[in-house]
Amino acid sequence: MRQYKHLFFDLDNTLYDFNTNAYIAMKEAFKEIGLFEMLPSFDDFFLQYEVINEELWSLYREKNISKDNLRIERFRRSLDLFKITPEIPYTEIDDLYLKIMSTQTNLFPETKEILEELKKRNYKLHIITNGFREVQKDKINNTGLSQFITNVFISEEIKSPKPSKEIFEWSIKSSNAKKKESLMIGDSWESDIIGAKKFGIDQVFFNSEKIVIDYQEYKEPTYTIYKLNELLNIL
Repeated sequence: MRQYKHLFFDLDNTLYDFNTNAYIAMKEAFKEIGLFEMLPSFDDFFLQYEVINEELWSLYREKNISKDNLRIERFRRSLDLFKITPEIPYTEIDDLYLKIMSTQTNLFPETKEILEELKKRNYKLHIITNGFREVQKDKINNTGLSQFITNVFISEEIKSPKPSKEIFEWSIKSSNAKKKESLMIGDSWESDIIGAKKFGIDQVFFNSEKIVIDYQEYKEPTYTIYKLNELLNIL
């Protein structure tokens, strides 16, 4: 077994239960601004939003759209599907959503206990995330994750989102880590696993939704886990 010293975690849907928190935050925001009552089904809207949001984030990671366009288009396109034109700018909807989102604190089961145990085992714990700077920092602080984490690397600050080589290189060098001592843990096959593979560090694919991956092009990840506590069996 490889001797790792530095563990680099993704944040959203790896430690932080993004899907649950996003659902709660958006429902609360829509109720506050009067959009909730205009939708025939909030759940149907949220499912459509998730698809559109992921498509836009893919474009953002490839640097094909700006942050401002992403924030506008994810609500404009989603609401257009339900023929709803809000009375306030889309940016105001997104501002409120992100503000409420940053206060949500649901984590994956046993996250703090696992991080505490890893810290006791003398691992250096870091986060590499593609989220927006202002929201990600609030999430980490409000959930209490900051007590376990040595460094937080946010793509918006580094100006290079995962899976690009630059963000991994920056993170490794800034942590005084070596590639052979580093392990990337994340839920995104493209951003976390392929990004880490191309950079040359080992990976743990946190496949909590048990999605089927075609491994032909990049082969299997170094490790695959389905629950976060399975990480302790690897380390």
